[in-house]
Amino acid sequence: MLITLALAVTATVTAPADTVRITEWEVPWEGSRPRDPYVAPNGQVFFVGQAGNYIAVFDPGSAKFKQFEIDEGVHPHNLIVNDDGMVWYAGNRAAHIGKLDPSTGKVTKYPMPDPGASDPHTLMFDGKGGIWFTVQGGNMVGHLAMTTGEIRLVKMTRERARPYGLVVDENGRPWFCEFGTNRMGTIDPKTFELKEFDLPAERARPRRMARTPDGMIWYGDYSRGYLGRLDPKTGEVREFAMPSGASALPYAMTMDDENRIWFVETGPKPNNLVGFDPKTERFFSSSPILPSGGGTVRHMVWDTKTRSIWFGTDTNQLGKAVIPKSSALIP
Repeated sequence: MLITLALAVTATVTAPADTVRITEWEVPWEGSRPRDPYVAPNGQVFFVGQAGNYIAVFDPGSAKFKQFEIDEGVHPHNLIVNDDGMVWYAGNRAAHIGKLDPSTGKVTKYPMPDPGASDPHTLMFDGKGGIWFTVQGGNMVGHLAMTTGEIRLVKMTRERARPYGLVVDENGRPWFCEFGTNRMGTIDPKTFELKEFDLPAERARPRRMARTPDGMIWYGDYSRGYLGRLDPKTGEVREFAMPSGASALPYAMTMDDENRIWFVETGPKPNNLVGFDPKTERFFSSSPILPSGGGTVRHMVWDTKTRSIWFGTDTNQLGKAVIPKSSALIP
């Protein structure tokens, strides 16, 4: 069933020239933890309510929210939207990946083939007709063929490795963080062979990540407050201490169309949206997420058409950060 709600309250904060402009809209379902937005081909922004147990869509033009009803107890964690407009979501407490048709509200479920894979976590399209996904508690990474519904699962080599953030490269190969340990991983999309990379700091805990076109893997070290760069060809790791230091608690991360890394420091209150340029190897922007403070920003997505980063907050907002080009920032 589709539920339509009224306009949400909006607030805009224009920051200094070396920061970004952030707009927030109050999500009309209280305490629902709106998160993991995804911009559909038509410009609408879909997101999940993990605590509220819903899937919703936001129209930036009218500032209206619509909610889609799903089964009780699903508590979706993440969603992605295909070019055909179908919404794929992770049934985090119901051991399935679901496909929602927004035009009808119909949901098709793809159950996990292994009872141990009870909590699908983060989904990403592979660009070849499939979806890669992490299974945090189940300690696996999986692949779903969208046409057949076939699911294959790969178990991590360490117990409680907690596969978490995920990106997919141009060859359909997944790269992921193992948040429960100091490792990053990848899987061969043809052989399903697992390869893992140890990070040199034993206390390192990578959570979210990005991959630049030069093949470098970037991650936020949640426990130590560093931005890390892994060269998968050599295994070399470089680290950059974050502006807020050991208390940064980096979480959400994405990359813009200039291949700059953006992440959120969730330790400071309010949270900070921070920009890092791999070319100059420096942090060039830091913006407080206001007026809400963010609470905790867990995932972000880049939208090239509007040069914006979309995110959800634990304080019940849907947020948009308009990112200036590098030429507009103070050097």
